[in-house]
Amino acid sequence: MNTLNHAEALALQLRESERTRRTIAPLRDDARVSELNDATAAAQLAYAVQQLNVAARVAAGERIVGRKIGLTSPAVQRQLGVDQPDFGALFASMAYGDNQPIPLGELIQPKVEAEIALVLEHDLTHERHTYADLIRATAYAVAAIEVVDSRIEGWNIRFVDTVADNASSARFVLGSRPVLLRDADLAACAMTLSNDTEVLSRGNGSACLGNPLNAAVWLADRMVQLGTPLRAGDVLMTGALGPMVTVTQPGTFSAQIDGLGSVRATFSA
Repeated sequence: MNTLNHAEALALQLRESERTRRTIAPLRDDARVSELNDATAAAQLAYAVQQLNVAARVAAGERIVGRKIGLTSPAVQRQLGVDQPDFGALFASMAYGDNQPIPLGELIQPKVEAEIALVLEHDLTHERHTYADLIRATAYAVAAIEVVDSRIEGWNIRFVDTVADNASSARFVLGSRPVLLRDADLAACAMTLSNDTEVLSRGNGSACLGNPLNAAVWLADRMVQLGTPLRAGDVLMTGALGPMVTVTQPGTFSAQIDGLGSVRATFSA
């Protein structure tokens, strides 16, 4: 099997899906993936697909501004049959400010989830990081909303599908109230995600691997292993604090996170 050729073919499918805004069948059903009866080999192929598309975006002039962590909920991990999170790249073209209109027509089947984002002040280059390393390296935390979007038809995803698809990332929105870590309880903070009329999702910081810093430590270690350590200025989307909410029409979703304030994702027609 020529793994590189297979990865390139799958990467092209995903790029075309995003360009045309037409979904594709789950990648795990592709013969090039299903013939891999080893979960580790399948995961390696999925990350190779992701990296090819990240490299293609960089070659086209896009700028990586951070990373997102996915699969931080134990319930979602059980659903997808995995025992660890995953990650994807964040690009400047994906970044939106609080209440800045996000064109809904550029997305396929978007959902929103409330998260805590960390912005780094120092590089993270150790082989194994500690809480102290993350606390020292973090400039501030901020309330955030991630807009996830799957190029896979009907969100019919498993681990291979979402990893290859850049961890199902699409857009992210940062709030405008940066908070020092000493002034926020990342594990205990309550979250509500609402639209104009009702609360659609609830959760708290402990829903993200027990504490969002656990997710950040995992990511810092993983990126060093891959030779692409996290750097000063990077944005870390640490993972959902509650269930995702489907976006079906233009409108505004507001996330309120105790100690971090609020952030709004507004979708325009």
